[in-house]
Amino acid sequence: MFKFVVEDAKKWKNSIDAIVNLIDEGQLEVSKDGISLRAMDTSQIAMISFFMPSSAFMEYSVEGLHRVGINFDSLIKILARTRGKEQLEISQEENKLVLRFISGKRKRSFKVPILELPMGAQKEPTIQHTALIKINGGQLKETLRDAALVSSHITLDASEAGFNVEVHGELADLKVESEKTSEEILELTVQAPSRATFPLQYLEDIIKACPDSEALTINLKGNAPVKIEYGVESAKIVYYLAPRIDVE
Repeated sequence: MFKFVVEDAKKWKNSIDAIVNLIDEGQLEVSKDGISLRAMDTSQIAMISFFMPSSAFMEYSVEGLHRVGINFDSLIKILARTRGKEQLEISQEENKLVLRFISGKRKRSFKVPILELPMGAQKEPTIQHTALIKINGGQLKETLRDAALVSSHITLDASEAGFNVEVHGELADLKVESEKTSEEILELTVQAPSRATFPLQYLEDIIKACPDSEALTINLKGNAPVKIEYGVESAKIVYYLAPRIDVE
């Protein structure tokens, strides 16, 4: 059995948003170290790795290791019902996950079924990326909004000179150039020029949960899956997204 308490239910919702933006169902692993998840999306082109340490919780009590299958689409709708600043207590009762919202002397409890789901991805891909770009999350979101006006795919390009975004559509083209010393580029390390093209909708879903004021890190390599990582509340989120490979 397990029980953990989040001081502010909204913070737990914010972290779960990072999961539900990519997958509808998945298996949380609850251990003495914290709560983790690793899963592929239904198309098998994107992956999420999620971890929130036990130290992030107001109370945390776990006996053994628990794998908890969750419908995150249903869970996030419940979490969205938090009012003001409520504590959130999450525990297991047989085959149910119990969510108890506590505000003063008032409590609300939801019970959702724990699902029998296959285990998610066993490990993260091993890729020797050749470029690292640390950029402001809000700035990248604005760039993707511009890109959505042009095409459904976006090209990321990193070199010693800077970080560029290119989008080519039937009616328009877009190029956003950020020099290495520009304000939005917080860090740029390039071992070799790196360029790859990705589906725009997936990138939008991946960075949606990143706070606008926070930094996110892009690990890039030519025609290889991109690795994007950032923090939400106390959770560490890592995504991988496969590139589009053009066949000549």
